[in-house]
Amino acid sequence: MIIQTRNSLCSKCAPFGSAIKHRNTVCRASFTADFFESKDLLMKHIIVDLEMNPVAKEHRDIRRKLNGEIIEIGAVRLNEHFEQEDEFQCYVCPEYGMVKKHITELTGITQEKVAGRPAFSESFHSFVAWIGAAETKIYSWSMSDIKQLRKECRLKLPDFDVSWLDVRWVDLQQAFDDRLGLHNSLALKHALGAMGRSFEGSQHSALADARNTSAVLSLMQDDAKFRETMRPVLEILEPSEGLSNSIGDLFPDLEKLKNKL
Repeated sequence: MIIQTRNSLCSKCAPFGSAIKHRNTVCRASFTADFFESKDLLMKHIIVDLEMNPVAKEHRDIRRKLNGEIIEIGAVRLNEHFEQEDEFQCYVCPEYGMVKKHITELTGITQEKVAGRPAFSESFHSFVAWIGAAETKIYSWSMSDIKQLRKECRLKLPDFDVSWLDVRWVDLQQAFDDRLGLHNSLALKHALGAMGRSFEGSQHSALADARNTSAVLSLMQDDAKFRETMRPVLEILEPSEGLSNSIGDLFPDLEKLKNKL
């Protein structure tokens, strides 16, 4: 393991700035020496999903800055070939209220599951450590997750450089919609349905959502396979060759009448 010198930052902790420094100790986020010796860090692809819980009403000052808190982080890491190589999942103990009943009904996350778990600052540090130092893109289904991370980091981790997220983040939902020429965004389960797949696992489980989102991302890397899989949808969205003709071709009698006038 790499030993950090006084006030030095390991590459995994660098986004946290001066908030996380290690004094002659082994950093939990450090890589092995062999990893650092690798000059060509290949692109990794992180697919992440978050589950949130509303901030309790009695915390009025906090609610002005933050509507909800992350209570679960789920992620899948794909290699440069978009093959899965690892997973990450953790529950996060909320700091401003108990887990609401409707959140438990939606996600299956109970107060008992998050009680005693690390708070956001420690959990997010572990997540960044797991992401690693390789060149990385981070994907989510819509931009709601990165918006949540920005707000929560600014409140609870003010020394974290949120631009570290911004430059890596990809809205996969928007990319999927753009590829199909859709004007309205598709929910993840509907995108999977269009692919002829069923959602695997429990919806609103962060890790299950990340796994299913990774299936969409993987398919999108092979354009021929994507178009073949999505052919029924594309045939509906794309006009047939006959409809691309001019009005004159479609209505020759109208064109003749126009010429006589």
